[in-house]
Amino acid sequence: MNNLRNKVQLIGYVGMNPEVKTFGEGKTRVQFSIATNESYKNKNGEKVEETQWHNIVVWGKGAELASSLIKKGVEIAVEGKLTSRKYDDKDGNTRYITEIVMNEFLLLGKKAA
Repeated sequence: MNNLRNKVQLIGYVGMNPEVKTFGEGKTRVQFSIATNESYKNKNGEKVEETQWHNIVVWGKGAELASSLIKKGVEIAVEGKLTSRKYDDKDGNTRYITEIVMNEFLLLGKKAA
């Protein structure tokens, strides 16, 4: 049951080509975003579609693989854990961000229209 405590699975479209950043000692981080869509009918019976954007981060060997295979517009399934962190921007303001640290992905092959 411990594996279910912090587990996220999403299917969506990649919104940007992965950004690769290399740190000392050969540590690599890749980040990108994916969009998930949800549709429902409002009280007037009209179809409403909402898009949510999710920040994805992957480290190490997974980062190398992700940077070579993941491209903007591709449909992808990701699995990982939800994390939150804070940082100070260039103006000294504290910012908070929620990310999914990806541990597995599957390219689904459909491209965005």
